[in-house]
Amino acid sequence: MSGTTRIHRSELAVPAIRPELFAKAAAGAADAVFLDLEDSVPEAQKAEARQNAVAALRGVEWGRKLLAVRVNGMDTPHFHRDVIALLEAGERLDVIMIPKVGDAREVFAADLLCSGVEAGAGRARRVGLGLVIETAKGLSQVEAIAGASPRAESLHLGVADLAASLGMRTTAIGGLVADYAGPGGLLDPWHFALARVVAAARAAGLRPIDGPYGDFRDAAGLEAAARRSRAMGAEGKMAIHPGQVAAINAAFTPAEAEVAQARRILAAMEDARRQGRAAVALDGRMLDIASIRQAEAVVAKAAAAA
Repeated sequence: MSGTTRIHRSELAVPAIRPELFAKAAAGAADAVFLDLEDSVPEAQKAEARQNAVAALRGVEWGRKLLAVRVNGMDTPHFHRDVIALLEAGERLDVIMIPKVGDAREVFAADLLCSGVEAGAGRARRVGLGLVIETAKGLSQVEAIAGASPRAESLHLGVADLAASLGMRTTAIGGLVADYAGPGGLLDPWHFALARVVAAARAAGLRPIDGPYGDFRDAAGLEAAARRSRAMGAEGKMAIHPGQVAAINAAFTPAEAEVAQARRILAAMEDARRQGRAAVALDGRMLDIASIRQAEAVVAKAAAAA
């Protein structure tokens, strides 16, 4: 896999048909921005949205953000045009997001197309791929999809289309579902899908990114959803509204107390190492080599966020 390290807590979706929003997104707090050519763009405006995205790659100052474009699906007449136009627009594009990936052959084909266009355009920097898992077929083959291309950087869970593909009886985008949540609202209908995406992504060295939370007025629900996905190992979460970005960034940034505890663990394990021991007790809990890896991950996340 690509092995590309990026800070990727929040990923803000911006319809490419709304160029007046581009500068605001570039100046905002989201770690990543993706310009959307797919679901948020009516069929009659696909070409216009593509032109807007190309202009944004060339003319908007995106700073250090991860900049992506979600192209139209490979089963549409727009996919090849999208990829060619974007890769011929210069070097700024970091990632092409491919929606509704169904199997590994699609990723391989996308990789070949990118290679040909990059060679023809003289593009020096290889574009990465963000693979969106949002169908029953894609979820059933997510492990093969994750390992299909060295360009792949991230797996993204697309909850709305996945719900439709699975026949789930909900119109919600992320969050709990009343008929499923059970007593106390403890059960999460997206748990299995996210767990599988996270495991496949981590096994392949990719970043697992959770899907969006549709009710942008529900701050408490968003925070709870982000904390659940963080606890399951997700690297970040999509945002469909700029007002969601701060809460998502906070949820995926280790708290000061968490970082301090991680540093205590590392110090205790270093003391144990000097004494020739592989395990030590701290605050009534046993620590071992695995504890070092966990603590180092927390410290690294905090450093990246800073």
